[in-house]
Amino acid sequence: MFHWNGPLPEPHIRTLADMKGVLAAPDIGADDPDRPLYFMYRDLALNEEDRLWLSARSLRYDMTVIPPGVIGPEFVKTKGHYHPENPAGVRYPEVYEVIEGEAHFLLQRPDASDVVLVKAGAGDVVVIPPGFGHVTINPGNVDLVMANLVSTAFSSDYAPYAAMGGAACYEMADGTFVKNPRYPGTATVRMAAPLPVPAFCTAPGTPIYGLVGRERCLSFLNRPEEYIEAFNACLRDVGENCVCAPRP
Repeated sequence: MFHWNGPLPEPHIRTLADMKGVLAAPDIGADDPDRPLYFMYRDLALNEEDRLWLSARSLRYDMTVIPPGVIGPEFVKTKGHYHPENPAGVRYPEVYEVIEGEAHFLLQRPDASDVVLVKAGAGDVVVIPPGFGHVTINPGNVDLVMANLVSTAFSSDYAPYAAMGGAACYEMADGTFVKNPRYPGTATVRMAAPLPVPAFCTAPGTPIYGLVGRERCLSFLNRPEEYIEAFNACLRDVGENCVCAPRP
């Protein structure tokens, strides 16, 4: 069990049945639809003062636990979702912290014109810029424990991933990437690493829960239009691409 000092509600559990339609092998697990794949603990706070502060600013702190494993030929992953536009016409962002384990954040534009894999380990903080959908993959052999801060002014949109059979590429358990044939033209995955973002007060080894109570640091979650330059500098291209090969 992961370490958390505050009250912990019952998790929302994503099962194999819930993932139907976004998998590389869509028929896998028909005999075990209730298999739990990952656990989401939403709207957490260490105390009532923090909870009220977050609520008053339309923010939420969550934790997600993704145990290691495979779903057929691919690593266990989240379902994938996009964020809608805020009143200024800019899609809402999100910020994640890897607490334990290893994470691969697979980001993509809705038209898959840009597909990015961000590799992150314990202590890394990853900002999901506006305009990118995202799937989180556990490529390791231990639990992946993550925290996130996000606006409560919207509901995540899972439908585009379901309609397209998942992300533009699938990360297989052998480390290769396989193209999702429903996306035309996608051939590569751009590799990136997270960078510290002073405007958001994020840096490796700095827990994002410490931003609770620091309004200036979290205003980007509801007003991303004011921070476009900071978003452009939140990921570092590592100069590598992974071939997203056609299915054999």
